[in-house]
Amino acid sequence: MSFKSRIVERLVAGKTTSDGAGVKLTRVLTQDLQRRLDPFLMLDAFRNENPDDYIGGFPDHPHRGFETVTYMLAGRMRHHDSAGNEGLLSPGGAQWMTAGSGLIHSELPEQEE
Repeated sequence: MSFKSRIVERLVAGKTTSDGAGVKLTRVLTQDLQRRLDPFLMLDAFRNENPDDYIGGFPDHPHRGFETVTYMLAGRMRHHDSAGNEGLLSPGGAQWMTAGSGLIHSELPEQEE
């Protein structure tokens, strides 16, 4: 198997925003890039030392017709959805959720003990 070398076409700076219950984050994949990076809809990154910037998490909210992937670099996040799935994401963990015809889910941070 051979690999073709590729070059970085351009660097993209994310936009600072908030989502959920006021979680401060960087939206890396913004609307102006969505057509170019189809099928990806969104890419967010958040890394905050101040718990007030993230402690509200992402309370119950709906999704429909796409899949989400969450990868945890640090911290812990509790997932729960209307299909009865629940789990704790910890560093190095990943969660893949298929929203299908629709569901409601939440992702809430858990403090380290």
